[in-house]
Amino acid sequence: MGIIRKDYILDRWVYYATKRGKRPREFKSVEVKSSAKQCFFCPKNEHLTPPEIGRTEYKNSWKMRWFLNKFAAIEKKGKPFLKLKKYFSEGNSYGIHEIITETPHHKSQLADLPVKDIKELLEVYAFRIKKLGKVNGIKYVQVFKNHGKDAGTSLVHSHSQVMALSQIPSLVMEKINVIKKHKKCPYCDIIKLESKSKRKIFETKNVVAFAPFASRFNYEAWIFTKQHKRTMEELNGNEYHDIAFALKKILVKLKKVSASYNFFIHYSPAKENLHFHIEITPRTATWGGFELSTDAIINSVMPEDAAGFYRR
Repeated sequence: MGIIRKDYILDRWVYYATKRGKRPREFKSVEVKSSAKQCFFCPKNEHLTPPEIGRTEYKNSWKMRWFLNKFAAIEKKGKPFLKLKKYFSEGNSYGIHEIITETPHHKSQLADLPVKDIKELLEVYAFRIKKLGKVNGIKYVQVFKNHGKDAGTSLVHSHSQVMALSQIPSLVMEKINVIKKHKKCPYCDIIKLESKSKRKIFETKNVVAFAPFASRFNYEAWIFTKQHKRTMEELNGNEYHDIAFALKKILVKLKKVSASYNFFIHYSPAKENLHFHIEITPRTATWGGFELSTDAIINSVMPEDAAGFYRR
């Protein structure tokens, strides 16, 4: 008999059909290769990108650098506006789209970097969120990473993306609106319960990583701070370190099975109370007609099994 599960707080359902799944070692795929000589993001090719906005340095060279996306999905042109009508609402896709190159080494991926470098990248995320969040017309800064051809990446050189938006994303607002119906943060309760469940992947004094109860993606994992922190600005050094440690632990496991993945950050907009967290969504299965026609997902891996995979 199959199982269906509902997200902790959202009206989102997942169907579990484990017979459709494959063991982790069976979903290896060939990674897209590219030449470092043609890479936009490699050292000595800086002239191929838009002007640099900022960098971190190591031994008189850049360690990480960020700049506008040459093929931006949104641009800071005109003024942000939205015309709401009964059926035909539209507006200006006003915003800022940046790239963060995570390492100068073409063959190194985020999973290969030491924890201290991943911690530094998280701090760069926080810096860009704070800086871009102050731009007039910007209401939310979405940070995300695509890794692998099945996750939508087009360039192999390890990088993250930052999009400063004139609207708060619908998914973030959905979480915020549900949280308002609770007397206290529901995620604070959830992480306490999951830290004692079979879905727990990893735990430190400051953070807990777990496979969510109604995970939509095979081997999906979430990382939360144990203390209720709304934004990355509120994190302390130990929390940054432990988040980096947990993220590396998860990404190393995904690398071993050559899984494409996305991850993204959700934090609280001003005056709201969303618990900051990171969601990692491996892309080892393709959504088909059922998912597109129902907005429900079929997952072939139970989260309890996913957590066991990471713990092993």
